[in-house]
Amino acid sequence: MRPSTTWVAALFAAGSTCFLVAPFPGFVELVGQQADAGVFFVGSLLFTSAATLQWLPVHQPRATVWWSNSWQLVGTVFFNATTFRALSTATDSADYNQVVWRPDALGSACFLVSGFLAYAVAAGSWRRRPPRTDDGRIAAVNLAGCVAFGVSAAAAYVVPSTSEALDARLANTTTALGALCFLVGALLLLRGQRLSRAGRGAARGRFPRSRSRGRS
Repeated sequence: MRPSTTWVAALFAAGSTCFLVAPFPGFVELVGQQADAGVFFVGSLLFTSAATLQWLPVHQPRATVWWSNSWQLVGTVFFNATTFRALSTATDSADYNQVVWRPDALGSACFLVSGFLAYAVAAGSWRRRPPRTDDGRIAAVNLAGCVAFGVSAAAAYVVPSTSEALDARLANTTTALGALCFLVGALLLLRGQRLSRAGRGAARGRFPRSRSRGRS
């Protein structure tokens, strides 16, 4: 794995935690709507930072993994836009669906494409089950998170006649569920990185470098 993998996993874990906590009604009541919207925005910035590191270097081969990372990065930028505009746009605003919900829906669609591509790489095909490895588990749980975010985006559509979300409870629940899936995926990635480092350290201990000088 690349040296940036630990940072990618840590940033995704932090961003997922923001999206996991922010939808809970008790948290909104505790900190207020403005601060709650700020937590979503910070979480989206953490997602974008992680996705950018995962996408780099820009000259890597444009294989399926590259396309998955690219769609993911574009999706996080849409989330930056929607969470930023949500800081100052109320749900009863006539522009809400255009400036908040629409980029949210587009971001969720990008995540779905990215998740399906990553799953196909891990499993060998969209129709197969992923292997029972950390990579397979990460691909499966991240795809589940992408699906949950997609459901959340659909449920968050504000009906113009009522100025209320189609199903606010479902939107909040699936947002938190999707974030939990992403958090699990990030923690699995962190665990894999830690085990990989431990394995390399053990290998160096078993096979010390030979000496070419100082032999008696």
